[in-house]
Amino acid sequence: MRTLLYATTIALAVLIGQIAALPVETNLVEPKPVEIKPNLGMLKEETDHKYFHEPGNNDILGHYDVRYYHGVVSYDERTDTLRHMIRAYLQFFRAEGIETWIAHGTLLGWWWNGMLLPWDWDVDVQVSGATLAHLATHYNRTLHDYTSPSLAGPRSYLLDINPWSRERERGDGQNIIDARWIDTRNGLYIDITGLSETHPDLAPGVVSCKNYHRYRMEDLYPLRESLYEGVPALIPNDYVKILTDEYQEKALVEKEYEG
Repeated sequence: MRTLLYATTIALAVLIGQIAALPVETNLVEPKPVEIKPNLGMLKEETDHKYFHEPGNNDILGHYDVRYYHGVVSYDERTDTLRHMIRAYLQFFRAEGIETWIAHGTLLGWWWNGMLLPWDWDVDVQVSGATLAHLATHYNRTLHDYTSPSLAGPRSYLLDINPWSRERERGDGQNIIDARWIDTRNGLYIDITGLSETHPDLAPGVVSCKNYHRYRMEDLYPLRESLYEGVPALIPNDYVKILTDEYQEKALVEKEYEG
């Protein structure tokens, strides 16, 4: 199995080199603050502390922000939305000098071909706890315009930071997502989660998110430079360990998923 993993890693390196030759057709416009219409979740009882709300909780409806949801989009529109959304996100963060890296199923898609997995409904990225606080202070509820020669017109994305993001424990589980980068046309989004050292006395050097994903600092850092969907992206240092811990080794070698 290790031999197969090493062979796959070599093949991936070749693929990333090929992707590096692809032209990047995107650019971002300077961000601007935006007046956000009230989160519908705030109209619920005070005992409901959930900030981000979705129109449903299944695999389809659970991946839209309810404020911008106008109906389920087609497969082609979903793929197009996610592809340009992650390009815009990665380019903005790099332009601003803000550290972020791809994670979970998004990182698995990078492992296979440097692109989205065909069945993904959203994109996952991570930031440090310190970066999350920085975003909340300086970029919360800002709107970011994005253009590309391959698009008919500009698209806008809302960077919305959960006010519960400063609480680094899981709590009641209603606010495990710390922030979102949301396409204002249809409500599809990128989940942004922060990693913090919540128990330095018991587990020094171990960071975790509110959904109990834990990482050793040496598995994350130093972050590696790569490409995702044709634009520069950062990935964790020991990506093989992180992926096998989360998905097992078979996810890195099996070529079919649910048919």
